[in-house]
Amino acid sequence: MASFSIPSGPVASPPSSSFSTKPSFSPSSCRLLSRFSFPASSSEFPSNGFSAAISSISSNNTLHKIRVDLAAAAAGNASSGAAALGPFTGRDPNVKKPEWLRQKAPQGPRFEEVKKSLSKNLSTVCEEAQCPNIGECWNGGGDGIATATIMLLGDTCTRGCRFCAVKTSRNPAPPDPAEPQNTAEAIASWGVDYIVLTSVDRDDLPDGGSGHFARTVVALKERKPGIMVECLTSDFRGDLEAVDTLVHSGLDVFAHNVETVKRLQRIVRDPRAGYEQSLTVLRHAKLSKDGMITKTSLMLGLGESDDELKEAMADLRAIDVDILTLGQYLQPTPLHLTVKEYVTPEKFAFWKEYGESIGFRYVASGPLVRSSYRAGELFVKTMVRDKAGSAAATSMAQHEQLKIHIQGKIK
Repeated sequence: MASFSIPSGPVASPPSSSFSTKPSFSPSSCRLLSRFSFPASSSEFPSNGFSAAISSISSNNTLHKIRVDLAAAAAGNASSGAAALGPFTGRDPNVKKPEWLRQKAPQGPRFEEVKKSLSKNLSTVCEEAQCPNIGECWNGGGDGIATATIMLLGDTCTRGCRFCAVKTSRNPAPPDPAEPQNTAEAIASWGVDYIVLTSVDRDDLPDGGSGHFARTVVALKERKPGIMVECLTSDFRGDLEAVDTLVHSGLDVFAHNVETVKRLQRIVRDPRAGYEQSLTVLRHAKLSKDGMITKTSLMLGLGESDDELKEAMADLRAIDVDILTLGQYLQPTPLHLTVKEYVTPEKFAFWKEYGESIGFRYVASGPLVRSSYRAGELFVKTMVRDKAGSAAATSMAQHEQLKIHIQGKIK
């Protein structure tokens, strides 16, 4: 039987004894494997009835079992065999979490101000994902630009990427039509200067949720013209008209995450996502509007090599992506992708210097950096302050024209 392994990057693969090469596939294991352990090619599977077991599983039961087992794993109640379910999951005992990944509990006056002002009807990725940088972002860091990240379109994703613990369903609840206005009203009262709007994937919606994003941006700019808005979006299934709708909504930064290097895409991301599709979306956003700022993020520690990372960075510069964030992949539960390496702070510093040397306008690179990490600082340092003389607020007449254009696109 063939060994299950991913070719490793700078750090050698863990010993084969760390992972079972002859797993025992129970029905529940098969259900979980359909999401968390499906390799790039079916030829990588053994032929001892596994495919037949997978094909017989109900999708609804699969999703339910995933949610139940992920919750159990997060609570420390996962069964002893859960961590060895597949070739790409489980804890590697030879890869220990280093001291530099520990963070102090968030605190500070501005942090408390933002926390108290949060509406119970809104959810921040900062809190729900337990982001390690929440205190730094909400307090404004060193530049005083407080940043928060709001999740639109519900908390249930139609995709199942193997690094992410977000709930999944083929048919999540429909979007709240009042959410754009409610979000704008709440944010306008907060002490934040930069807002990141993001969402789960919504493949069930005709436009992937692009119109919902656009309505939220328009409502935000009406209530607080000086606020800077970044939209961290899905790939909208490659629908470039959906990209256009959002690009012309008045946002300041269009962000979409490539997530990992080309070779690891099918292992790390849902099969409906793809390297070329993500590059196409970022390229189209850049070309659709003069001066549009584009941004993406890559996780490190998944087994990528230095050469593969350089290739990905070159591909991103070839389509003129402005801002890149690089951060350490942290495994949410033992049922998610295994951490292959904890990249050192020194290596992250090298990648920051390398990225800026090849033309990125800003690179945020560090073990705890996330795609929305101090997004306000990145934007201010790389764009707004460079355009201080020409970055006046949009006139009312211009905004009305913009509003009419967007309403026509999203009806």
